[in-house]
Amino acid sequence: MNIQRYFQNRLGRASALLGCAMLMALSSGCATVGQPDPHDPWEGYNRGMTRFNNTVDDAVFKPVATAYKKVLPKPVRTGVSNFFGNLGDVWSFINNVLQAKPEAALSSFWRVVVNSTIGFGGVLDPATDMRLQRYREDFGQTLGYWGVPSGPYFVLPLLGPSTLRDTAALPVDFYGHPLSYVNDVSLRNSLSVVRIIDTRAQLLDVGNLLDAAALDPYTFRRDAYLQMRRNDVHDGNPPQTEERYDLDEKGQTLPVQAAPTSQRQK
Repeated sequence: MNIQRYFQNRLGRASALLGCAMLMALSSGCATVGQPDPHDPWEGYNRGMTRFNNTVDDAVFKPVATAYKKVLPKPVRTGVSNFFGNLGDVWSFINNVLQAKPEAALSSFWRVVVNSTIGFGGVLDPATDMRLQRYREDFGQTLGYWGVPSGPYFVLPLLGPSTLRDTAALPVDFYGHPLSYVNDVSLRNSLSVVRIIDTRAQLLDVGNLLDAAALDPYTFRRDAYLQMRRNDVHDGNPPQTEERYDLDEKGQTLPVQAAPTSQRQK
């Protein structure tokens, strides 16, 4: 099966449905939410855009990712994921350098060297067997490392959850990723499509589990995303408390203690 052609056909058949969904998202974005979360002042728009993204996912991305997972055997899918992971390590190396993290930068550098050579261009992952840890970093994390606040939660069309800081960092991430330097436009587009499908296929089971477990999937995903990004910026060791300032009924600022977040290993 030609995955790219199948993807394009699904997208063409779903275009009218997606247009209607986009109009619904934009119209619902005008609605206000009473007492919104301080981290989510644009909740009306974000909920509408989340519904739009879910419609796109149900119509296009999820069916294609499901077919991709059924058609390709697991070793092939693993090789594809390894290949794109190796490309991501190149950008992670640069961001680790920008964050002045020599140990992480060296680990990312040698991962790329090892996997690009004896790993046959990254299809295999001998670097992991050699205990070279992967440190995933992007430019949004680099900005956060140097003190740029995350800003409000913001849901992007098609791309999903983000923050104001991470959205501003997206162009740098795009141009910094090795895929953007592939001169052959057709090859670059094909690789980008496969990368999207492979990423979505890896999230199939996780997405189903989250939707089944959460009473309000929007709130659950928002809070999980914000906590994950906070952990990312602090390398899995965020401050135990974080002050934020909200307005009380008299318009005065009051310090509020955010709940401690759990640590995770990157």
